[in-house]
Amino acid sequence: MSQFIPYGRQDISQADIDAVLDILRSDWLTQGPAIERFEAAVAAYCGVRYAVAVSSATAALHIACLALDLKEGDRLWTSPNTFVASANCGRYCGATVDFVDIDPQTYNLNPSALEQKLAVAAQQSCLPNVVVPVHFAGQSCEMNKIAELSAFYRFRVIEDASHAIGGRYQGRPIGCCSFSDMAVFSFHPVKIITTGEGGMVLTNREDFYERLIRLRSHGITRNPDLIQGESDGSWYYQQLELGFNYRMTDIQAALGTSQMQRLDEFVAQRRFLAQRYDCLLHDLPITLPWQHPDAKSSWHLYVIRLNLDKIRKTHRQVFELLRQTGIGVNLHYIPVHTQPYYQSLGFQWGDFPNTENYYQEAISIPIYFGLKEIDQDRIATVLHEIFS
Repeated sequence: MSQFIPYGRQDISQADIDAVLDILRSDWLTQGPAIERFEAAVAAYCGVRYAVAVSSATAALHIACLALDLKEGDRLWTSPNTFVASANCGRYCGATVDFVDIDPQTYNLNPSALEQKLAVAAQQSCLPNVVVPVHFAGQSCEMNKIAELSAFYRFRVIEDASHAIGGRYQGRPIGCCSFSDMAVFSFHPVKIITTGEGGMVLTNREDFYERLIRLRSHGITRNPDLIQGESDGSWYYQQLELGFNYRMTDIQAALGTSQMQRLDEFVAQRRFLAQRYDCLLHDLPITLPWQHPDAKSSWHLYVIRLNLDKIRKTHRQVFELLRQTGIGVNLHYIPVHTQPYYQSLGFQWGDFPNTENYYQEAISIPIYFGLKEIDQDRIATVLHEIFS
């Protein structure tokens, strides 16, 4: 068999290694100055006032919900075409979770479906407190429409931009929070840049920032302006609320800061590879990814959809044939509402047909910075052979 091609992977340079080694030789390994440097680098890139680095994007989503005071009896809506963390963050807070079906072209939360669902919810006095649009595969949701609905129906917005650092929407960087209260990035190794594991919350609100800082570290503050009563001395701290150990390390942050220096290079190569796939695969019985004119994707994923009525193989057969030839395809995502946990809460197949139809046809094929053109040609050749 030819060499295995993963669907995604990190690219670690000597500069990245040197940055980590510098931290290992320093006095700080956990919460030191590298954290603030990484936060400042991401905030400056995105044009946002504040950034809070944490241990994962899941942790980022959780504390973002807590910073908005999401609690038992409240409601969070998100897309069913996402990883379970986009919904679980609401459940962690005791909130009821519901979903909004996707646009069949972008695979993102459909703003028209959201508007219709909000109108019904308003009549039934069960509007959401928080909506989490997910920028699937690196392409922004239609945030201007979602922001307009947020203003009218008075819900908060957390952008799950886990796929999307380096992407743009209406000419602005994803993560600038022009259309939302907060945005969340992931730095898992298959994402655009990596810190190993790690995530970040971005916001323009100082009050959210101050609370996010506390929540990532046990709800503790050393800020004298927030201390209740008299301080016992320079060592003193207080726990003001129930927080978590969601801290990122300086080791991870140093890697992230180094990776940020190549973010534009990473995204440019992914865009080149996506355009090349468009040319290599245009004549196959598949639907290629469609890009909204307002969005410029960072191309975390390149998803093809099988036109099953035009081929003689099943979705599973095509997927397994690709795997058997050493092409590490994947499927993003199994609809969240079909997971046993969410079915136990009352959801079932048939609730969100656009998402379910997408799932039954979708395959994520390899795309990452280090993917060689010769390997991309091999992927295209195998796909042509399968469909012939």
